[in-house]
Amino acid sequence: MASTLNKDIKEKIEKLVKDLNYHSYLYYVLDAPIISDAEYDRLFRELQELENRYHHVLQDSPTQRVGAAPLERFEKVRHSEPMLSLDNAFSYEEVLEFDKRLKKLLGTSNEIDYTVEPKYDGLALELSYRKGLLVTASTRGDGYEGEDVSKNIRTIRSVPLKIDGIRVPDEIDIRGEVYMNLDEFEKLNKEREKKSEQLFANPRNAAAGSVRQLDPSITARRKLYLACYGTGRSKGISFESQLEFISWLKDSRFPTPVKVERAKGIDNVITAIRKIEEARQSFTFEADGAVVKVNDFGLQQKLGVKTREPRWAIAYKFPAHQATTKIREIGGSVGRTGVITPYAVFEPVKIGGVTVTRSTLHNWDEVKRKDIRIGDTVVVERAGDVIPHVVKVIDEERSDAEKKIAIPEKCPACGSRVIREQGEVAVKCTSLHCPAQLQEKIIHFASRGGMDIEGLGEKNVELLYSRGLIKHFEDIYKLKKEELISLPRFAEKSAQNLIDAIDSSRRATLAKFLFAIGILHVGEYAAKLLARNFPGLEDLYHIKAETIMQIRQAGEKIANSVSAFFDDDKNIKTLEALGKHGLRISNPDFMAGKNEEKPLEGLTFVITGMLPKPRKEVEDLVDLHGGHAASSVSSSTDYLIVGENPGSKLQKAEALRVKTITYEDLMRIIEERSRTPRLF
Repeated sequence: MASTLNKDIKEKIEKLVKDLNYHSYLYYVLDAPIISDAEYDRLFRELQELENRYHHVLQDSPTQRVGAAPLERFEKVRHSEPMLSLDNAFSYEEVLEFDKRLKKLLGTSNEIDYTVEPKYDGLALELSYRKGLLVTASTRGDGYEGEDVSKNIRTIRSVPLKIDGIRVPDEIDIRGEVYMNLDEFEKLNKEREKKSEQLFANPRNAAAGSVRQLDPSITARRKLYLACYGTGRSKGISFESQLEFISWLKDSRFPTPVKVERAKGIDNVITAIRKIEEARQSFTFEADGAVVKVNDFGLQQKLGVKTREPRWAIAYKFPAHQATTKIREIGGSVGRTGVITPYAVFEPVKIGGVTVTRSTLHNWDEVKRKDIRIGDTVVVERAGDVIPHVVKVIDEERSDAEKKIAIPEKCPACGSRVIREQGEVAVKCTSLHCPAQLQEKIIHFASRGGMDIEGLGEKNVELLYSRGLIKHFEDIYKLKKEELISLPRFAEKSAQNLIDAIDSSRRATLAKFLFAIGILHVGEYAAKLLARNFPGLEDLYHIKAETIMQIRQAGEKIANSVSAFFDDDKNIKTLEALGKHGLRISNPDFMAGKNEEKPLEGLTFVITGMLPKPRKEVEDLVDLHGGHAASSVSSSTDYLIVGENPGSKLQKAEALRVKTITYEDLMRIIEERSRTPRLF
């Protein structure tokens, strides 16, 4: 029940919202924070507690940026004014022709006043504000109709949920580019490579793919940014020029292009373009050109538009940075989760002013598809001015001396056997002792979902690993308080707290332990599934994949991965060593499974539409009662739980004759099967 909202509480909530939005602007737009992350988190939690207690949430509250339920599909949005694309120029001669064309249309010989800004290589977006509040965010689409991605865009911290400034229009559509910084792009692709997921070709694709996620929580986990540069329809405000509009955007706390330069006359425009091309090396984002616009909005209106492009703007595209070199070596690097990624070592070559000697080859299928060999002469490109990759092999330069490379059968870091599942791109090492994976494995082992060792997060693991105090799981249980106190960030109390947390973790359930040791494809659900079907850890030693596949919900991937892991004697020795350090594993899940029939045991459920409870909560409910919550409908689905506004899953279920039920039906099934004797 909500507490009574009085004036003081209301004003406190309003102040917290205002302060937090201001600090987000300083951090995400200006990159000039004035408070620590910890202080921001404290204020955020205080706001959350007040909102929950008094049920009073402002529309521009930062708590509304995340937490929306996944969508079934994107709705279409009609733009008030068309979002036009730009005509391109690939040489300065074409830029000069653009200027001549405008002067002819305007009937003048006077120099035209232009603006020049970097061309962000991202996803075009329109933000629609009404009475100062963000109501819709939509993609460009075909220029006339886009997709409603409002829930996803709200997760981007630099996007204002409310226009904050002196001049707040009744209506305005702000246009800009959603983009991903180059370091975040590299980080995302490395994470996807570890998970055997398809890599994004460039930051633009990564930004577009992140915005077009049906689940906003996925968008929220990726760091996206926005640069605003244009306007569509507006009411209650007017601007004389592009520079005045950019100034208003800045005053209203919108992120704008990193550089907007005024240039009188086309010669100064070309000088400004050259400056941007020189500066692009220092940009954190990928800029594939420069945008030239007529500054005066009156002249823009007079010049008008062609079918799909405005006459008053043009995009100058920078030439691609490529060079030719020879491959000296092809090897494999092992990622933190065991994925072995091929790489090429080149004869040093300068591309765009930077010497390149090495690049990723992405995956072994890519090596085979492009037929890349040691000794080949290849074209190398620096995508986004940072990430080099092999574009193609120059077949005409090939002799009989080139050497083909086979997919590795052993891990280059530890010599253990590798696995490659049917239909998968990634080649992976499964050893617990692989030095390339150990630090990440320790972090996962100590995580909340694993052994839940509070105080042993990423930074402390890095510190202890660098000092040689932990090199494997078992070293965690050898740590002494005296060793910790001598390290940075540790004092008497924090050292004792960590030792206490380690001692508490010595007693764990089999499900938690199986998740903690990081077996490929074994997440929390699969770990629980194994625990329900095998009494102890030793029962999994040297187990055959066929045995695991007898469990209805266990697929071939899980079975092969678990079998490979427990067939490695080194892995088994490590697990036994943990027992010598006092680790005791119990398995209440197995006993519960045998002594108490779970009402949804053996049943598979899929959810579509909006339910009375959050989707994750319903999935957990199904899991708690022995069922399996799957993400897609198939012939093995027993029930489709249908909520409001169901999506395409309903049609598929009907085609496969899968029984459909409501959330209330699910609760009734649980209740009835809980009290009715089960005969199997």
